[in-house]
Amino acid sequence: MVDLNDIGVIGLGVMGANLARNLASRGFRVAGYDRDPAPGKALGKDHPEARVAVAASMEAFVAALARPRKLILMVNAGPAVDAVIAQADPLLEAGDVLIDAGNSLFSDTERRLKEPRAWAFLGMGVSGGEEGALHGPAIMPGGDRAAYATVKPFLEAIAARSASGPCVAYCGSGSAGHFVKMVHNGIEYGDMQLIAETVLLLRQGLGLTAGAAAQVFEDWNRGDLDSYLVEITARILRTPDPQGRDGAPLVDAILDQAAQKGTGRWTVMAAADLGVPIPTLAAAVEARNLSAGRTRRVAAARLFQGSSRALGGVGPAELRDALYAAKIASYTQGFDLLRKASDDRQFGTSLADVARIWTAGCIIRARFLEDVAQAFGQSPAPELMALAPFFAGELARREPAWRKVVAAASLAGLPIPGLSASLAWFDTLRTSPGSASLIQAQRDYFGAHTYERIEQPGKAVHTVWT
Repeated sequence: MVDLNDIGVIGLGVMGANLARNLASRGFRVAGYDRDPAPGKALGKDHPEARVAVAASMEAFVAALARPRKLILMVNAGPAVDAVIAQADPLLEAGDVLIDAGNSLFSDTERRLKEPRAWAFLGMGVSGGEEGALHGPAIMPGGDRAAYATVKPFLEAIAARSASGPCVAYCGSGSAGHFVKMVHNGIEYGDMQLIAETVLLLRQGLGLTAGAAAQVFEDWNRGDLDSYLVEITARILRTPDPQGRDGAPLVDAILDQAAQKGTGRWTVMAAADLGVPIPTLAAAVEARNLSAGRTRRVAAARLFQGSSRALGGVGPAELRDALYAAKIASYTQGFDLLRKASDDRQFGTSLADVARIWTAGCIIRARFLEDVAQAFGQSPAPELMALAPFFAGELARREPAWRKVVAAASLAGLPIPGLSASLAWFDTLRTSPGSASLIQAQRDYFGAHTYERIEQPGKAVHTVWT
């Protein structure tokens, strides 16, 4: 009698192959399938120790799985996912679970969940890149809770681990898993932009060499900014250009046009639909869009001669505080978007669990997230992360340096859209009354859109202004 496999992976590219190897390393029998036979052959040749049973067809792949069948789909988001589902659908039965572990748009997952089928479908975010997939990613599953219970032992076995346990948790019903992963990537955009701006200020504003800037980030990584992105930034700054001379840094040879795959843009669009302000994350997306127009920027640089670009009155200590304060703003915006989506879509997402599973394995893993998890684990949990006592205290302590950095960068003509958008968000949050009363008056003046009076909130009022 042929032994059946415990779980299967569809799509044996780098991510899928590494997930299959991860599962095999935990003692599971793993089947694999890819419509292109080459990746399966490469997996068997390069990693025979995994003993992945690569099938030649979808039919053979499904037949090689023990019931209830558990399938992890790791293919490109979009039509490829629908094509695989259509191919697998007639072969699956009640109790089977198919997991889309790619970067699918959450609305696509919602659509797929509504399609009638006998078996269960889960949308699951996976973060950590190639190394994470192999050694332990952060995993964000969502959908039917009973289906999640079926695959939970496998996911917990392969997930990254932190002091609080395996970095996987049920993120909620429906498309919650892919929504959480989308916001993770939006926050990732914000983190990367804030770090890149800080490096710009260290090097162009303070005149530090790449090596000196790397040392600053190495020092910061031993403190409260300890994170994967800060760590790799230091490594990048220390990497010499293999084609350069005199140890010139490789980063200076890279064309300054930032690419993107769309998840940051999706986050901004979802926030706009839900009416949640995320200016730091939006600034990060816009900065990438601006970077794409390099020809325009080169022409503008010739046309508009800037200042000496020396950053006055601040040093690395102030930059550290500004980066940390802006990070609080960015994460507050991201978690506010998760809260609103969970409320409106009835996901039932635990923000404390989300922060916990992001403490290891994923791209934005950081010591900082332990404090986020603790803040949302309190009862009652704060409506807004920045209003939790710990983060409110940190913002108050670091605000003066943050303000100095933004002002100094503005005077020096150095672009910091993320740091400045974060400060504007903070100032708008803490200013009451603000500027909106005049906007309401303007709307009523030209369009009779009405307004509410302070002493009568909830009652629509219109004034004949002329």
